[in-house]
Amino acid sequence: MRVLVLDSALSRCSAAIVIDGEVAAFRSQARGQGYEAVLPGRARDVLADSDESGEQRLDLIAVTVGPGSFTGIRAGIALAHGIGFARGVPVIGVTVGEAIADSFPHLGDRDLWTVTDSRRGRIFLEQISGIVSLSLDALPIPVRKVAIAGSAALQVAARLAARGANVMLTDARFAMVRHIALVAERRANGDLPPREAQPLYVDPPEARLPTGGSRPPPEPLSGL
Repeated sequence: MRVLVLDSALSRCSAAIVIDGEVAAFRSQARGQGYEAVLPGRARDVLADSDESGEQRLDLIAVTVGPGSFTGIRAGIALAHGIGFARGVPVIGVTVGEAIADSFPHLGDRDLWTVTDSRRGRIFLEQISGIVSLSLDALPIPVRKVAIAGSAALQVAARLAARGANVMLTDARFAMVRHIALVAERRANGDLPPREAQPLYVDPPEARLPTGGSRPPPEPLSGL
């Protein structure tokens, strides 16, 4: 299966072509101001780099849906849907934690916690049971041994260890494009529950309507 992977949920944006589980082309860039605008170019580059037949055939588009950067998530998903619509290719959503978990198939008796930086001392905690947003000060004590991955793994592992938890710090900080593709393939084959390619918003939006409601529409200009 030939999969286009788009990932802009965290501190970098990446595009890749994964063919039968192997990365055939890859482009990545660290996040900066306006970095979402470079993702279409990266997608175009990997399609061209991996195009051996001249047809740029795709079977599937896999895109990370969160948790992570509000702007980055929306940019990646919008691009995925645009390419999917133009080519008649299905688009499948994958969470950051699902892709990271795919790279740790054998953890023994440890549970995997994927922790992602949020804002103002908060994190997203993704477990097999779901995703929650909480402050670092409100971290629960795990009832079992845990392995910690994700962009906030260092600080979370340190806090849990200081409180006596049995913690293993992994070296996984980001979702790898190969594993994003593999999760999407299993989802497409019905081996995983479906997940729409729509933004996964854990926190409520920060934007609020004014207390008096939205402003009335402007009065039409006379004489026009």
